Amino acid sequence: MITVNDVSLLFGKQVLFKEVNLKFIPGNCYGIIGANGSGKSTLLKIISREIEPSTGEVDIAKGKRTAVLQQDQFAYDEHTVLYTVIMGHKKLYDIMKKRDDLYAKPDFNDEDGMKVAELEAEFGEMNGYSAEADAAILLAGLGIEDDLLQKKMKELETVLKVRVLLAQALFGNPDILLLDEPTNHLDLRSITWLENFLYDFENVVLVVSHDRHFLNKVCTHMVDIDYQKINLYVGNYSFWAEASQLRLQQQKAVNKKKELKAAELKAFIQRFSSNASKARQATSRKKRLEQLNIEELPASSRRFPYIAFKPDRESGERILTIEKVSKSIDGEEVLKDFSLTINKNDKVAFIGPNNIAKTALFNIITEVSKPDSGSFEWGETILYSYFPKNNAEFFDNDLNLIDWLRQYSEEKSENYIRGFHGRMLFSGEETLKQVKVLSGGEKVRCMLSRMMVTGSNFLILDEPTNHLDLESISALNTGLVNFPGMILFNSHDHQFVHTVADRIIEFTPDGMIDRYMTFDEYMLDENVSKLRDELYHDNKKHIISI
Repeated sequence: MITVNDVSLLFGKQVLFKEVNLKFIPGNCYGIIGANGSGKSTLLKIISREIEPSTGEVDIAKGKRTAVLQQDQFAYDEHTVLYTVIMGHKKLYDIMKKRDDLYAKPDFNDEDGMKVAELEAEFGEMNGYSAEADAAILLAGLGIEDDLLQKKMKELETVLKVRVLLAQALFGNPDILLLDEPTNHLDLRSITWLENFLYDFENVVLVVSHDRHFLNKVCTHMVDIDYQKINLYVGNYSFWAEASQLRLQQQKAVNKKKELKAAELKAFIQRFSSNASKARQATSRKKRLEQLNIEELPASSRRFPYIAFKPDRESGERILTIEKVSKSIDGEEVLKDFSLTINKNDKVAFIGPNNIAKTALFNIITEVSKPDSGSFEWGETILYSYFPKNNAEFFDNDLNLIDWLRQYSEEKSENYIRGFHGRMLFSGEETLKQVKVLSGGEKVRCMLSRMMVTGSNFLILDEPTNHLDLESISALNTGLVNFPGMILFNSHDHQFVHTVADRIIEFTPDGMIDRYMTFDEYMLDENVSKLRDELYHDNKKHIISI
């Protein structure tokens, strides 16, 4: 279906990858992984012919339709939601538009009638008469309700626009499906629906994602971009993680044996090269040494930050008590008489579709905002640190990275501060950059270093994995699992929630569900399911969202 022949991509002297040869065949889903900047999205653009490679070519079987998840959220602002989805199948949409334009002519004649008949026949062959129903089914699966179908795209919030564009890419059973970060802005229900859709999809899928659980669920192969090469692995993300590490360890072991043998040969040559009786043996060993090829392992583009939160003191038994807190935002009540006790060592994930309520709660207990009523009380031994969803105000200044982090640290020495920046992959002159010019991912790493330097024993994180690559997500995941204190957090990353949390709290329209269990246990618990049926009073009662 798709053949990549000797493809290389260079930007000036920078080589992203070179002499790549790959084949992508129907029935498989290929997950594309690699460090930020390694060329994942660029590879998709080469395959979609949006950009040309420096060398080589991509051959796509004749007559095959390629669908791409569009990134421009404003491109369809003047079109209805329903038509935006149908526009994903350009040929079908063009036929529909021509047909409708002809019917709308005030002077419709016999010639127009002949053209319409031809268009109707072609429209029917392409299943055009079910197009609107098919589009509506896709939108429903992604959480877009019927009352939004005739609205214009410009009337939708960003999170909903992204879902419509995803439905557009999926529409019409494309032969090749190219998806760049399709789970962004999706709740768990929509992600699960997408997983099932891709699992049953019989054509070619190439997907870039930082969601490890998603990659494990949908991928049959992994396309790994690293060392200026692209290697294809059979299996999902977890298999790739094990296989790639095994491959690296095997190469290191082979090199180690060669290095030991080389040292042995050099020692013999040095000892006996001037000994006449051993001259022939020394010469023979010189030849063997010259033939010994020790492969130099290339530098990986992957960089793993070191994230470790170490409390300066252990907490007492009294942690946090919240009593009947209520809060309204823009006239809408998001918290009503909310009460909660956090116990020692709790690691709590807040789930549910109401993300505004989660952020409002975090802002109240960290005194970013005040409740309309109710109260909360921290234990006297608690020192908390907060990672807000919106961090813009922290970087609206002219400070460099060193001075920015120094303002949050009791220890002010530059070496101490640089140590924390080094853990978060900032080194040398990078630390002298002004924080206001940092990328989204760099700002997140700065915020995490700020949390580490405080020595807090209680962490609050509102969607911390946004803007992070797989390596940073894995490092943060490990850091929170190993953290000996308390955690309150909200995340849309399934694996992150499951591995960090030991307590799940779900906001529902009619109350709260609170259980001490992992996220996967929560999803499968029959008692939880029955309770949720009672607390959800609409057709979403069976949905679990994070």
